[in-house]
Amino acid sequence: MAPLGFVQVTTASMAGADTAVLLACLALATATLLFIFWLSYEPSDFTPLRSRLDQLLERRDAIYDNLRDLKFEYRAGKYAEGDFEAMKTALENEAALVLAEIDEETAQDLTRSPGSRPRRAPAGRGAQ
Repeated sequence: MAPLGFVQVTTASMAGADTAVLLACLALATATLLFIFWLSYEPSDFTPLRSRLDQLLERRDAIYDNLRDLKFEYRAGKYAEGDFEAMKTALENEAALVLAEIDEETAQDLTRSPGSRPRRAPAGRGAQ
């Protein structure tokens, strides 16, 4: 009789453990679903990490670095004069386009928010 009573107690305690595990899983699933579907989004969640102006300024700096490297390599004798002039002209034209886009972007930023303070001028442009 003792073994039968022992088995009955074990079965009863296993049923309680199964119920507890089932309830814990249901609670976790409910919490997960509530988190996913009741999550409120803010407009800043959808904005890019870098603004268009930041990307243009980064591109401008890369072009200036390329021009500096090109001049150094030309002086070191790596390029012929004709090749140097063609690459320099291409980089200068690209720099002019990027600078024009930067000017457009800063003009748009100033007209977008008339009540707010204007953004800081990009470093190296008009700073004295």
